[in-house]
Amino acid sequence: MNKKVSIIGSGFASISAACYLANEGYEVNVYEKNEQLGGRARQFIHKGFKFDMGPTWYWMPDVFESFFEDFNKKPSDYYHLDRLGPAYRVYFGEQDYMDISDDLNEIKEAFEFVEPNAGDALTSFLSKAEKNYKVAIKDLVYKPGLSPLELVSKDTILEVPQFLSTIHDIAKKKFKSPRLRQIIEFPVLFLGAKPSMTPAFYSFMNFADLGLGTWYPKGGMISVVEGMIRLAEELGVIFHKNAVVSKISTDEFKKVKSITVNDKELPVDLLVSGADYAHTESLLIKQDQVYSKSYWDKKVMAPSSLLFYVGLDKKVEQVLHHTLFFDVSFDDHAKAIYDDPSWPEKPLFYASFPSITDSSVAPKGKEAAIFLIPLAPDLEDTEALREQYFDIIIKRLEKLTRQEIRSSILFKESYCVQDFKDDYNSFKGNAYGMANTLMQTAFLRPKLRSKKIKNLYFTGQLTVPGPGVPPSLISGKLVSELLTKDN
Repeated sequence: MNKKVSIIGSGFASISAACYLANEGYEVNVYEKNEQLGGRARQFIHKGFKFDMGPTWYWMPDVFESFFEDFNKKPSDYYHLDRLGPAYRVYFGEQDYMDISDDLNEIKEAFEFVEPNAGDALTSFLSKAEKNYKVAIKDLVYKPGLSPLELVSKDTILEVPQFLSTIHDIAKKKFKSPRLRQIIEFPVLFLGAKPSMTPAFYSFMNFADLGLGTWYPKGGMISVVEGMIRLAEELGVIFHKNAVVSKISTDEFKKVKSITVNDKELPVDLLVSGADYAHTESLLIKQDQVYSKSYWDKKVMAPSSLLFYVGLDKKVEQVLHHTLFFDVSFDDHAKAIYDDPSWPEKPLFYASFPSITDSSVAPKGKEAAIFLIPLAPDLEDTEALREQYFDIIIKRLEKLTRQEIRSSILFKESYCVQDFKDDYNSFKGNAYGMANTLMQTAFLRPKLRSKKIKNLYFTGQLTVPGPGVPPSLISGKLVSELLTKDN
C-alpha cells in the first residue's frame, strides 16, 4: 500500500511539494484553513473587480518553466504569459519618473541619461549579476540546506568576497546618482532584507529584474495558482478547504501519528507543513519543538505590509501596471522596518494597476488598483492607522501624477499585520517569511526536516531557500526530494 502524505497549507510551496510527491506515487492530501486555495496568493473579487491579494510580480520565469518541465509540461499548458514592456515605472518626484524598459539596451541608455558612464557601469554590474544568477541556480538555491558543504564548489568559492560586502556597497560604488542606486537596490526587497544587510552576491536579483524581465500571467497570479492546482489534481492530489489543523500528535517513537483537522483526528504516515513554521511547531507539545519562541524573536523577519485593494471609476493616467513611488527617503523607510520598528513617517509605496494590462480584472472603463506599503512586522494595526496611511498615499499619488483620484474611488478594502496573523498564522504578521541575510542563508535557515520528529517536514518562506514565489516552488521540490530519500 502506498504511503500517504498530509500537507498543511496550500501556498506555492505546498502545492509544489504536493505535485512532486504525487508524481513519486504518494497519496497526497492538502489541508487549507481558508475558503480559497493558494495561501497568500489568494484572490479578492468585488463588484466585477479582481485583485491578487498577495504576490503581483512574476520574475524568474525559468524557475516556473523548470517546475512544469519536471512533469513534462509547460507554463503555457496552464496559463498565458506576457512580458511587460516597460516593466515598471519609478517615481522620484512630481512628474519626475523613470521607466524600466523590457529592452536592456534601452535601460542602459536611460541610466546614461541620468549619469555619464552609468550605462557602462550597468553593463559591468549586470555581467557579474548574470554570473551570480547562474551560480545561484546551479549551486545554491536547489540545495536542501543540510550542511555548509553544500555551498562549496569551484564557482562558489570564487564568490566568497561577495558575501563580505553588500548590495548597498556595490550600488554606491557603481553609481553616484541616488535614483540609480535605488533602482539597483530595489529588487533585493523581494528577499525581505534591506540592501545594507544583503550580501552583494544577491545581485542575481538584478539580473532577474533587468535581464530576465517582468512578466504577467493573464488573470493575475491566481492563474498560476490555479494552473498548479490543476496539475496537482491531474497527479491525484486531493485538496481540502476550510480544514483547520489545530494539533499535531506524536507517538513514543518520536513520529507524527495524527493531525487534528476541524476537531477530528486523522492518522498520518508523513507530514509536510507549508504553513507558518513557528505556528506549525506550536501545534506540537513543547518537547517536540525544535525552535523556541526566543529563537524566532531573534530572527530578522521579512516585512509585513499594509495593502489596499481599490476599485476606481475611471482609468488612471501617468502610471504603468507596476509603479513604484520612491519620492521619499529609502533609508528612512528601511530604518522604520529594521532598525526602529515603527510606522514610517514618509512611506515608500508600490502600486499595481493590473487592469492596464488585463481588461478581465476590472469592468470596462474602470481601474483595479493595489497599493502596498512595506512595514515592520508586529506593529500596532488599527483601522485609524490604515485610514491615515491610505490618505497619505492617495495624496501623494494625486500630487506626483497630477490628477484627482479620490472622487473616483468606488470602494477599498485593506489588509495588514493582524490579517496576516489571522489568515495565515504568520509569525509577527510578516508578509514574506524570513529575510535572506548573510546569517539566515542556506544551511543557517530553519531546516526542511524536523530534528526531533522523524516523519515531519517543512517547506516555504521560513525555510530553504527563502522568501518569494520562485524560491517557494523550489522549496516544494527540495522537501519532496528529502522526504522521498528518507522514506
